[in-house]
Amino acid sequence: MYKTYELELAGRTLKVDIDRVGKQANGCAFMHYGDTTVLSTATASDKPRDGIDFFPLSVEYEEKMYSVGKIPGGFNKREGKASENAILTSRVIDRPMRPLFPKDYRNDVTLNNMVMSVDPACRPELVAMLGASIATCISDIPFDGPCAMTQVGMINGEFVINPSQEQWKNGDLNLTVASTKEKVIMIEAGANEVPEARMIEAIYKAHEINQTIIAFIEKIVSEVGKAKHEYTSCAIPEEMFARIKELVPPAEMETAVFTDEKQKREENIKNITERLEEAFADNEEWLAILGEAVYQYEKKTVRKMILKDHKRPDGREITQIRPLAAEVDIIPRVHGSAMFTRGQTQICDVCTLAPLSEAQKVDGLDDNETTKRYMHHYNFPSYSVGETKPSRGPGRREIGHGALAERALIPVLPSEEEFPYAIRCVSETFESNGSTSMASTCASCMSLMAAGVPIKKMVAGISCGLVTGDTDDDFVLLTDIQGLEDFFGDMDFKVTGTTEGITAIQMDIKIHGLTRPIVEGAIARCREARLFIMDNCMKPAISEPRPTVNEYAPKIISLTIDPEKIGDVVGQRGKTINEIIARTGVKIDITDDGKVSICGTDKDMMASAENMVRTIVTDFSEGQILTGKVVSIKEFGAFVEFAPGKEGMVHISKIAPERINRVEDVLTLGDVVTVKCLGKDKMGRMSFSIKDAMQR
Repeated sequence: MYKTYELELAGRTLKVDIDRVGKQANGCAFMHYGDTTVLSTATASDKPRDGIDFFPLSVEYEEKMYSVGKIPGGFNKREGKASENAILTSRVIDRPMRPLFPKDYRNDVTLNNMVMSVDPACRPELVAMLGASIATCISDIPFDGPCAMTQVGMINGEFVINPSQEQWKNGDLNLTVASTKEKVIMIEAGANEVPEARMIEAIYKAHEINQTIIAFIEKIVSEVGKAKHEYTSCAIPEEMFARIKELVPPAEMETAVFTDEKQKREENIKNITERLEEAFADNEEWLAILGEAVYQYEKKTVRKMILKDHKRPDGREITQIRPLAAEVDIIPRVHGSAMFTRGQTQICDVCTLAPLSEAQKVDGLDDNETTKRYMHHYNFPSYSVGETKPSRGPGRREIGHGALAERALIPVLPSEEEFPYAIRCVSETFESNGSTSMASTCASCMSLMAAGVPIKKMVAGISCGLVTGDTDDDFVLLTDIQGLEDFFGDMDFKVTGTTEGITAIQMDIKIHGLTRPIVEGAIARCREARLFIMDNCMKPAISEPRPTVNEYAPKIISLTIDPEKIGDVVGQRGKTINEIIARTGVKIDITDDGKVSICGTDKDMMASAENMVRTIVTDFSEGQILTGKVVSIKEFGAFVEFAPGKEGMVHISKIAPERINRVEDVLTLGDVVTVKCLGKDKMGRMSFSIKDAMQR
């Protein structure tokens, strides 16, 4: 017999079934929120994976198309690889939960969340987040939970707890906050320039709701939770650490680590490791874990120096940003380009403009198929960190970083009516030593302005780090963390925004939560830093969007026609519109409501295409003057095409002022002539006169 637990959450009932399904998993929660249904499971291997120095956690979020009554598109009618939304959701679940597993745990763990039904009023991502936590908490897998997540939207300035799909899409805030019983452990946000104080208010509103959910989970665990299983610890033996410190005294490790050149530091650590390998040549057990031991020694050294002496590895002050540089137009012929450099982190961003018809189609779990007009893609090649490995396409990290920069810039983009283009920015990582996603935001902002995209405001981003001591009030915040401070620190708190407020947040931590002073301090530090970057780096390179798009970018003419005339422009089987395209070389898109977009690079050809479209949809009246081409000659007259698919007849008596016997005496095929509209003849055809046009 299974058990069901219920909680009233944001005006809807959250229901959890335990032992109803998935009984062979270590933990399983059958989740229901409204009509949204998600099956969340947690499983772990019996033994640790050999030869690894990390915790092998896999988080999956599976979007089943039957959950919204759809059959997958394409030839293969099965769900394919995870969508971008599924990958991003998996990352949001992974980030708060990973630090709550034991640091020395090496057993494979998989958290699987399968979306089986979607109620638009109850977002499946939230249900999966809660399900993953509950399934893990009730399992026998070691886990220092529970944790809970709440989403906050904002409509007309008012917070909405766990908003519907529609509210999430159209509101001014998309905030997800995860908490333990004591502290905030994860923040993910997209925002329409929300002020810092208001964002902090929203974060702790969510934290408050999380406490209710945690109490609910604790009740479930107390009744059906399993005892946590024993596991083989992979911690470094204390006697090994002691021996390493004898061979490499702390002062030597400090000298090796504290340099502003990443390559020099890596060379120093390599030399130390080689010495230790020689010293431990007869101890295979220690040799197998030597790399992890050196890493831990290096980490402890860096943390001690930062926390106690406020000394950073590259010698900077705690609030100091690394050297900055920015330039635009570094790549010829592309529509827009910019390069942003901060220390040893360097991003080149290229912006491409295209007609709206080239926006990305997104076939997901929303009610309707949607499109993405703005796309930001991020690439992280191995050469950027001095390594070599083949490229296998973007991984979850690359997709996540691209989405963060995309979310950061969406609030300042012009509307489709103001700027009828699809926009793609690609951030190429030339060099990496910490926080390339924030460098991508800065580079993309400049690239957009260089391309002539009329963004409303400048956006910059920066990351704030953290090193904590033994008590909650013993901590140091670090502005602009480099790679080493990210690896060895406790937090990577990324914030993007304008001068007015925040546009995106992504917070990763490696500890069991942050106190409110840390959260408030990090947000304040990031605001100060991003304003400094704008004023001292970005604005000197390019201070505002260029007034026109680049010469190599497509130009777009927009017009609106009567929807009933769309068929005239398209023609039978597309004959008319294809003829316009063939003659002018432009691209034409027409929407169902009559909006016409003409895209090209030759202004004269675009103007010609526009004139053709306008001519086709115009109801000509008697007396109007037109220009056309002779396309057919008959005994009784000639037919003149004044637009693709649009013809009128000139009777032989209306060709010349004097009487003529044969049409061919005056006209030949292909002649361009000016005609006057005489109205329609008895057969309903347009009737023209050349001689009357001459006399006007």
